[in-house]
Amino acid sequence: METFDNNITLIGMPASGKSTVGVILAKILGRNFIDTDLVVQQRESMLLCDIIKNRGVDGFLKAEEAAVLSIKPFNTVIATGGSVVYSEAGMNYLKSIGKVVYLKVDKDALFARLHNIRQRGVVLQPGETLDEMYVNRSMLYEKYADYIIDETCSSVEETVDLIKKIL
Repeated sequence: METFDNNITLIGMPASGKSTVGVILAKILGRNFIDTDLVVQQRESMLLCDIIKNRGVDGFLKAEEAAVLSIKPFNTVIATGGSVVYSEAGMNYLKSIGKVVYLKVDKDALFARLHNIRQRGVVLQPGETLDEMYVNRSMLYEKYADYIIDETCSSVEETVDLIKKIL
């Protein structure tokens, strides 16, 4: 009987490198790869930023949760959207099917990368600042993570190597 608890899910802030690291990690480990942001876009036939614009933050978060719960990965590296941690059901599902790795980036490095925040479809609650988002999400990432990789000063390759070592 096949088990479905051998997946690796990457969580972290927008622009923390989840998709980039995920693709390389999947290639090196010989695993499948899923980017849940792309699953959301395919299911909704819209770009992430358009879902947020048309349906608001709550509508986007519902679409993201439905997309996460719809995947049935096996031997897969899963890169999630940064807002996935707002869904308790989604995170519990991801934890039930494998290990969750938080790719942590310090605030200054992250903010330097987040120059195209609206175009990327980053979820900010109405009135929420980037600082507040960072604090609020950091607590959730740490809550759900099986492993935390501080990649602030690491290259993509170094981050992949760190993940391989802990797994």
